[in-house]
Amino acid sequence: MAYPRPQLGFRALIALVIFASTAHAQIFADHSSALGLSLSGGPAAWCDANCDAWPDLYCDGSLWINREGKAFTRVAIPGAGSGVVADLDNDGRGDVISFAPIAVLRNTGDGPDGLPTFAPIKLPELPPTSSRGAAVADFNADGFPDLYIGGFEDWDKQTTFPSFLLLSNQGKSFTLAMTSPDFRARGVTACDFDENGAIDIYASNYRLQPNVLWINDGTGKLTNQAAERNALATSPGFPGGHSIGACFGDFDGDGHIDLFAGNFAHVDSRGDQPKSRFLRNLGASPSDAGKAWSFDNLHECGVWYQESYASPACGDFDNDSRLDLYFTTVYADASFGKKNFPVLYRNQSEREGAWTFADVTPGSGVEQMPPTYQAAWADFDRDGRLDLATAGRVFRNIGKGGRWLEVRLIGDGLKTPRDAIGAQVRVTLPDGRVLTRQVEVGTGEGNANSPILHFGLGEIAPDAKLALEVRWVGGSAGGAKTTREVGVDALITIEQGK
Repeated sequence: MAYPRPQLGFRALIALVIFASTAHAQIFADHSSALGLSLSGGPAAWCDANCDAWPDLYCDGSLWINREGKAFTRVAIPGAGSGVVADLDNDGRGDVISFAPIAVLRNTGDGPDGLPTFAPIKLPELPPTSSRGAAVADFNADGFPDLYIGGFEDWDKQTTFPSFLLLSNQGKSFTLAMTSPDFRARGVTACDFDENGAIDIYASNYRLQPNVLWINDGTGKLTNQAAERNALATSPGFPGGHSIGACFGDFDGDGHIDLFAGNFAHVDSRGDQPKSRFLRNLGASPSDAGKAWSFDNLHECGVWYQESYASPACGDFDNDSRLDLYFTTVYADASFGKKNFPVLYRNQSEREGAWTFADVTPGSGVEQMPPTYQAAWADFDRDGRLDLATAGRVFRNIGKGGRWLEVRLIGDGLKTPRDAIGAQVRVTLPDGRVLTRQVEVGTGEGNANSPILHFGLGEIAPDAKLALEVRWVGGSAGGAKTTREVGVDALITIEQGK
């Protein structure tokens, strides 16, 4: 079906021409072949499957083990497809959670060749579903990661498939705790955005359905409060958008984790459909208790219109202390007089609350990428710069930027999952800004960023000392904190209780 395009005004047209003709310094270079990687174009999940602090990569049934940033070795996992990796039984080895098809495979340790081996975990009987994403976290605070599997649809049969919550039985098996048959979930991501120690879930729903914000009471009981918290990511006249993926991130450096919702948006006889948008976390909001821990809809903030936007991923690729955004597309059909391509957006905000993002794709090394849902960040070579997996390739960051800090968390495996999923790290900069990052497994549509948290620090002194705070989650660890004074340009490991 052809969709009419909105007309550009004169100033917007001039701006578009300037953007299209302006090239920036190259930031990324495709190193896939040199690293021995041959990825499919399916979702990509960075992980640390062998707990050696070098980010590994999982993609469509293949686990690629990182050889100290110089090469990757493939491990084929029969029975697994698109999915993510997390240590489900707290034994220090990453297990595979496949959502297409649905399967869970335990990492049983290294085989004769020194590579991990996997065996399936029997799951309870599940309703038929079709999934495009999952989020992993300890939703009932018992110290073991649980699974939320998003249910999508069968378009030919006009059938909506259920989403469901699987609670862990100490990593040995799972119990079906909840099914939700009412939504067409695509991306699923999770975050303790309201900082109460319980991890909540955001599901991006397609076909003009409202998105879902599952508020967790701390025991795994979930209540949808998307409308009350202003997290629907839609426009007046529409119950919801064509949301595909969303990502949590502290975009304004105020210490609270915000949300970006990515919307595929037609402009047709049904109207000007909801565009992608940033949702600012208002925090405790002492001046207006009615808005506490809800979101302010800031709209596009410079993310210019393309019809077929798909999966977003946030990360500070230039180390200027501000989270940037990479945003993929579904197809390359013409839109707004241009073809649709994935876009790299730089966070231009010079002060808290400015919320200005600019297209820096031309000349970056990731211009004119093909349609893909694959987008995930990790510093795989540990040089302090975030690298990018997208469109079946891994791009090494060769750009220049400010100073950095990377933090690897290890939970105690009792009160908190060993992966420390859901834990948040806060770093206070000399100018008073507080940067927050969280350990997450699940972002965009089916992807996962590295569990090693990356902080760009901007132009600060090489001998600077920074205050760091870890907020752990899970069981009696909810509210537990660890503080450190740390230097810059380093990867540090923090173990709970040490």
